[in-house]
Amino acid sequence: MAEGVAKSSVGTARQPFKWFYNFLTLDFKIGSGDDEWLYTEEPHSLRRKEILRKHPEIKQLMGYDPMIAVIVSCEVLAQIFICWLIQDLSWPAIFVLAYCLGGVLNHSLGSAIHEIGHNLAFGHARGWANRVLSVWCNLPIAIPMAISYKKYHADHHRYLGEEMNDVDIPTRLEAYLFRHPLTKAFWLTVHPIIHALRPFYKSPKPITGWEMINAVCQFIFDYFILTTFGVKPLVYLVAGTLFGLGLHPLAGHFISEHYLFSGGQATHSYYGPLNFILFNVGYHNEHHDFPYIPYTRLPEVKRLAPEYYDNLPYHTSWVKVIWDFIFDKNMGPHAHGVGYPTDDMENNPNKEKIQ
Repeated sequence: MAEGVAKSSVGTARQPFKWFYNFLTLDFKIGSGDDEWLYTEEPHSLRRKEILRKHPEIKQLMGYDPMIAVIVSCEVLAQIFICWLIQDLSWPAIFVLAYCLGGVLNHSLGSAIHEIGHNLAFGHARGWANRVLSVWCNLPIAIPMAISYKKYHADHHRYLGEEMNDVDIPTRLEAYLFRHPLTKAFWLTVHPIIHALRPFYKSPKPITGWEMINAVCQFIFDYFILTTFGVKPLVYLVAGTLFGLGLHPLAGHFISEHYLFSGGQATHSYYGPLNFILFNVGYHNEHHDFPYIPYTRLPEVKRLAPEYYDNLPYHTSWVKVIWDFIFDKNMGPHAHGVGYPTDDMENNPNKEKIQ
């Protein structure tokens, strides 16, 4: 469950944001047999308007931070250097290193792609530069995903909680199949593959020119690694991606963000030391409220508007999130938040939590 909860101001802060607390689980929606769910406006847009009315100074935090280009370039070059170092390493050592180091660096680069996908490296006026940087970040990940991720992630923000358009929501088949601890652990292990394929069969969009550029650049880089350093470094990169985005401590953020650990709350933040590695992706309420504020300034959002964040349940351990997800029978792919039910408060199981 979400570890931290503030002790005051809960009732007064919740009144303006009914939809933010009105999420139900995917399992509940499937079981209700009612597809006539009202979709009005994703809940963070209401929070954003209210917060900006009370704290207009937050607008000054919007913008971009090009320093991320320096950081990710160091990570990309580090991965290439490691590929040179491990050419003669044993296979067991390759896989251990891929989990402990490659997975960390590739997951960090994946989080950077998320940040850059919001044009937060060079600003909206230089969208092409953000795309080039994201393709550069993508190289050690070894599988082309940067441009496709940006395209589908925009829908995650625009349609948060809308079952078919928010591709982060598991399919009903996933919700049905993966409910036992063993199957949930397996689901987490193969989650990178499922998450990568889900948009293409749930809400497919035409392939763009930038996606083709992304794929060609990735193929050239992978071929370079294979012919220059051999098969082991390429396996190290691919395994690092699959490990780091799968059953790995850092991957707890995938679960912590929009699964219903505390009633009907749409989004949860994580405040812990691993934010340093993943470009403050744990400040997830702050990010969804203000997706055009760069990661370096998200803690300042929380500081400037504490009455909107300090009273929300939050996570302090992604490892605990994974543990609860696997072993709590109420958690699993079926526990992802969806919205919004028709405004029938008498029959809403979250009634006591949102009044």
